[in-house]
Amino acid sequence: MTGRRSAGILLHREVDGEPQVLLGHMGGPFWARKDDGAWSIPKGEPDGDEEPEATARREFTEELGLPVPDGELVPLGEVRQSGGKVVQAWALAGDLDPDRVVPGTFTLEWPRGSGVFREYPEVDRVVWFSLVEARVKVVTAQRELIDRLAEKFGFGQH
Repeated sequence: MTGRRSAGILLHREVDGEPQVLLGHMGGPFWARKDDGAWSIPKGEPDGDEEPEATARREFTEELGLPVPDGELVPLGEVRQSGGKVVQAWALAGDLDPDRVVPGTFTLEWPRGSGVFREYPEVDRVVWFSLVEARVKVVTAQRELIDRLAEKFGFGQH
């Protein structure tokens, strides 16, 4: 599965001069009891030959149920996750209220092989984190995206 690609948006804001990033806790039974290393930027795979930036915008809206805030998408490059998926990301300065999130859902057979299919939210929680907290919470490969954001925008690691 090394050919899989994904695109997403790392939304960021400053509160009282401190940078924060928005992460979603991955939904479904596999992630239910995990916290550190179980959060992600809103992202997903392209539809057909969809351009990565269009994928990032669509997936943000699908995963969070909210429109992408207005603003310029700033490229953060790509990272390769442990399963081989390549994630291309953009930073976007903006704000949203996590309480307004209405996550998209996916269907999964659980337990695997049981023949029982259930619907789960793509993200079950959405939280603003400081950069230091975010580096602990986010899946390992995406830490690099937080570091690139901090460097690109001159944010210290608060």
